[in-house]
Amino acid sequence: MSRCRAVARTLARQLPSRPEPCSIRAFTSGVVRAADVQSPQQEAVGLDLEPSTVLPEFEAALIKAGKMPVGSRRRRVAMRLTADIPFEQLPFQAFQEARKILAADREDKLSKIATELSKIARLEAKGAEDIRGGQQMKDTKLASLRRHVEELKILADVNDPLVKKRFEDGLGDMNKPIYRHYAEKKWRSYDYRLVKQRIEQFSIVPDVLPKLEPTADVQLYFRLKKVSPGDVVDSIVSERAPRLRVQLFDKGERLVTVVVLDADVPDVEADRFGKRCHYLAANIRLSPTDTSLPLSLVRADDQLAVPWLPAFSQKGAPYHRLGIFLLEQKAGERVDVAKLKELYAGREGFSLKSLRDKFGLKPFGFHMFRSVWDSDTADVMARHGIPGADVELRPVRVHSLKPPVKARGWEAKRQGPKYRHLWKYTKRIRGVSNARGWIKKR
Repeated sequence: MSRCRAVARTLARQLPSRPEPCSIRAFTSGVVRAADVQSPQQEAVGLDLEPSTVLPEFEAALIKAGKMPVGSRRRRVAMRLTADIPFEQLPFQAFQEARKILAADREDKLSKIATELSKIARLEAKGAEDIRGGQQMKDTKLASLRRHVEELKILADVNDPLVKKRFEDGLGDMNKPIYRHYAEKKWRSYDYRLVKQRIEQFSIVPDVLPKLEPTADVQLYFRLKKVSPGDVVDSIVSERAPRLRVQLFDKGERLVTVVVLDADVPDVEADRFGKRCHYLAANIRLSPTDTSLPLSLVRADDQLAVPWLPAFSQKGAPYHRLGIFLLEQKAGERVDVAKLKELYAGREGFSLKSLRDKFGLKPFGFHMFRSVWDSDTADVMARHGIPGADVELRPVRVHSLKPPVKARGWEAKRQGPKYRHLWKYTKRIRGVSNARGWIKKR
């Protein structure tokens, strides 16, 4: 008997006996027999309409209704079999014994949390004059104790299967540190590495900023299409402002500044590249639970400084790197948007480093896409009054400054008239030999 059938038999024993309209071959990777498949004329009811328990024959109808199935087909069959059994009461002895060990460990962590909270309360009650080092040392100790409490909260729930299941089902509360811990661990496993690789590959550091370390998950969407970091986006797609999804991994609400910057603006007269600001907004509130940030909906006078300008590239120019930077503002401080409009309304010659230093901002999030000349770029530039669509840039050949290299080798030593009889073996141009006089000598 296969392992999957043994598991299914154990689960089936715990279910109440009730007739099924048809038999379900659960936990199998073999070919499904015609007798095991429900009739397509049968209506979907009950568990057949749930994304987590839908059978393969009802998947198309569910997707057509606007819902996507959750998990694999084998998992959904298992969910149907255990629909009447709570997850924490699954009839597996090893599972239940492991839950007892985890419960004891959680009680130990909770007692440590209570001890640390009492230490924090006693330290807060003390005056700064009663502590060696004064107020600075008091603040340092309080910050250390609070960090330790947050770590204990994560350790108390990190092995709980119910918490893990809730996070995998997308039902986790990001106000709790354990779900933020899981989300950050998932982000750093791939997306963080991809963003860091793009920062290095496209020389964002040091071309735009001398240092950049992302600490938040930033995702970019153009018209419901998710854009991976570094992808080339068509001009007509980037004509409208995108939507960002920003997932923070530390608690609390904060104000952020969003900058969209083109780092490859050609300056033909100066024979160099400059920078252009395509979007600038400040005083935008973000929190771990409020992740959606549509740039097109930021219209308040105390937030929007520079409206969205479509991404474009002139014909013949290399691709343009457009970076989306999120910068955290100082706690409790708002940026003067009127001053931003005064400084950067011209868009050209924008410096993100200067903006960071003038307003005390800290970069923490990054995403990027690329723009090239395509068939719709001229129309997009005409609709938004952008000049330069009729200009085509051509590469200028740069001759090497190195002196010519003297010929070397066996043939180089036998180029003189003394070796004329050997030229028919050495002077071959496109397969034609000089021995027959087909090529004229100058």
